[in-house]
Amino acid sequence: MASADMFPNVSFSDVNAAASQEAAGKAVFGLDPASGAPRLSLVRPGAEQAFQIDLSDAQIFKLGLMEWLCVSGETEAKAGVEEKLFSRAIKVVLRTEAESKAFSLAFQRWKQQTISGKAGESLENGSIVACKSKFDTKIEASSAQMYFHYYGQLLHQQNMLQDFVRTGTYYAAVMENRADFEGKVVVDVGAGSGILSLFAAQAGAKHVYAVEASEMVEHAQRLISGNPSFGQRITIIKGKVEEVELPEKADILISEPMGTLLVNERMLESYVIARDRFLAPDGKMFPTTGRIHMAPFSDEYLYVEMANKSLFWQQHNFFGVDLTPLHGSAFDGYFSQPVVDAFDPRLLISQSTHHTLDFTSMKEEDLYEIDIPLSFVSSVGTRVHGLACWFDVLFNGSTVQRWLTTAPGSPTTHWYQLRCVLAQPLYVMAGQEITGRLHLVAHSAQSYTIYLTMSDGILQTSTAKLELKEPYYRLSQPQAYMPQDQQQLPLSSLQAQGSGQQMQDGLSPGITVEQERDSAAFTR
Repeated sequence: MASADMFPNVSFSDVNAAASQEAAGKAVFGLDPASGAPRLSLVRPGAEQAFQIDLSDAQIFKLGLMEWLCVSGETEAKAGVEEKLFSRAIKVVLRTEAESKAFSLAFQRWKQQTISGKAGESLENGSIVACKSKFDTKIEASSAQMYFHYYGQLLHQQNMLQDFVRTGTYYAAVMENRADFEGKVVVDVGAGSGILSLFAAQAGAKHVYAVEASEMVEHAQRLISGNPSFGQRITIIKGKVEEVELPEKADILISEPMGTLLVNERMLESYVIARDRFLAPDGKMFPTTGRIHMAPFSDEYLYVEMANKSLFWQQHNFFGVDLTPLHGSAFDGYFSQPVVDAFDPRLLISQSTHHTLDFTSMKEEDLYEIDIPLSFVSSVGTRVHGLACWFDVLFNGSTVQRWLTTAPGSPTTHWYQLRCVLAQPLYVMAGQEITGRLHLVAHSAQSYTIYLTMSDGILQTSTAKLELKEPYYRLSQPQAYMPQDQQQLPLSSLQAQGSGQQMQDGLSPGITVEQERDSAAFTR
């Protein structure tokens, strides 16, 4: 019986050898005692020497159900002859298909890093090229390091687990759709603490592969081991979904890839890549689709609060120094921060619109730039201070369709809502059209630059450039609502004519499509 680190009955042969003969022996994964690097040792019984494969620059290729080809870089130095670099290929044959799958998983677990060959060097017997994964080519190393460090800490996992709207909706979506999980192979993309893997196992999954790139895998392993009735059907794999290999296709993917404004942290791209790499044809994705909702808002208090932040830089005598030359830059800087808080939905002055992302069919490249045209009709005469945004996602199960929403007026989640505040507000009358464009451009710091344009369609146009990665975290709960006609506006003729009522097209957290149809629409 093979262990996770040793396979006692394998056969292997050196493909490079002139007369290659298969030999029986054992395969052992471990650390090199000299360098501490991970390696694979292939040992013949009674032989003093073994094939040693350095996993840091090795690749593995599947030749058949029970056959693998391990390729690595090797060096050879002879007296008076310059050191040569060449490729070594070892064919490894396992006894059973189950052992073959276990061997592949062990290889990936011990490797735990990107291929690190010397790019561009010609080798005597082919070439090994340093291969950066798709993740590494588009994401800054420093950003990725901070990202995985953050999610490797239990306190941040606890923050997400204690978001009972989030966690409870995921649990309900899985348990109400047992038919989608029972007897199925599941891949948990970015498993974190492993909670979604445990949900899938509770719903009867045949096997769950929990893929996690941060050090949280150690905590996840303990949590899963502490729940043996479910944990025996869960395999934890450390690595990025862009790099790891799985022994079989998945019937369903489950993940929590949503960030602020749905797309922050760019994990949705990894979710789509996991779909392309691991999901079987006609497989399911939980969540299935996502929607970004948008509506213009009027909030005089927020605008004044933002503007007043830069008053510090209007001092002419700060210990004898005139700070005013920096006031303009400080003012622009504060308005480049999206505001993350929970606000009263009555601050919205129009019916919302939304942009849909279908995770089952979209391309990864569709998330590099997201361009959304805006068109609203103001319900009141007021100052428009910017664009409010939130999101929801759908779990399109075979039995129940369930939504998770972050809408204003619904129970608050750890995502809150997001508002892009204009440095130059617009003045509009009731019934006036507001047009514009929300343009999101991804960058290598795992976030987006937001370009917002809003216009009254006649004379006024206001633009903003904001950094989604640098938000202003304002409040955890909504402020007391002040009706539009009581807000202090510079032009009395444009004071609000009552707060009005607007219809919201988002759904309450965790409700089903049937429940939404049967209930009255939410009224602000």
